[in-house]
Amino acid sequence: MDVCRALADVASFGAFFAVSTDPAEGVDPTWRPLRDLYTDPQPLRDRIAHVGRVLGAGERVAASITFQGLAARVLSAPFATVAVHGVLPDLTAAALHWRPSATGPWPLWCADPGSRDPDELAALLIDDHLAPLVDAVRAQVSISERVLWGSVASSVASGKRLVGTPRATAVAEQLLAAGPLAGTGELRPPAGPDRDWTFRRRSCCLYYRVPGGGLCGDCVLAARP
Repeated sequence: MDVCRALADVASFGAFFAVSTDPAEGVDPTWRPLRDLYTDPQPLRDRIAHVGRVLGAGERVAASITFQGLAARVLSAPFATVAVHGVLPDLTAAALHWRPSATGPWPLWCADPGSRDPDELAALLIDDHLAPLVDAVRAQVSISERVLWGSVASSVASGKRLVGTPRATAVAEQLLAAGPLAGTGELRPPAGPDRDWTFRRRSCCLYYRVPGGGLCGDCVLAARP
């Protein structure tokens, strides 16, 4: 399956998996390369402030939740295309574009994605996107790297659960053992709807500090009295 068809197919898993490849989008000047989000502090600052206002949460909580959403947005489609089709779109920070949206996950678009070796998934995600995003968020707000990488790991585990295939399990295990993701959590006996294993992170995304919030299912605090 070619890259564009693979991306269109995995978009059925939900909004976080959707990456448009429609060439007509090229006329929209509001699209910006994702690398701008990692180097220009203003859009990220505005997004954190927006999330804080919506949730009624403090800056550290807003930064954590903002990061969690952006990380899930960046990794979901490449994870799913590898897990379902064995295809890795070459969605580098220069090629993949975003535009702001007041509601829901930010739209993503890539005009003409090529492909690369699926074994390069971890390198593409961590080196090109997630490590720069971690640095960009921490330049805005004092927040632990451990918390942020734990949120990446949580998104990987969620992707594995949604895709639900043996190959998704294998891809998730490879990612969770890679670089800064290693040691961010533990694989526990499966509990529905998980297959093979359930992930328990070793950090907390701070969502419990949101008014009316609670603990996520994989939170380290969920195991404590």
